[in-house]
Amino acid sequence: MSDKTTVEVTAHDLPLHCPQPGSALASLHPRVFLDVLKSGEVTCPYCSTQYVFKGEAPKGHH
Repeated sequence: MSDKTTVEVTAHDLPLHCPQPGSALASLHPRVFLDVLKSGEVTCPYCSTQYVFKGEAPKGHH
């Protein structure tokens, strides 16, 4: 079963956590915070949703 979802996020979505508000009830799992700024993308260890950062990083973040 390969229902991998890719979600684009921006500085407005930080700090990034999964599941996101409004996620389907079937995809809910314990909230986990993810560091998308380190490499520009990160995959949730629970549901395999891939988050890709778009736009400019907030000041003070590397």
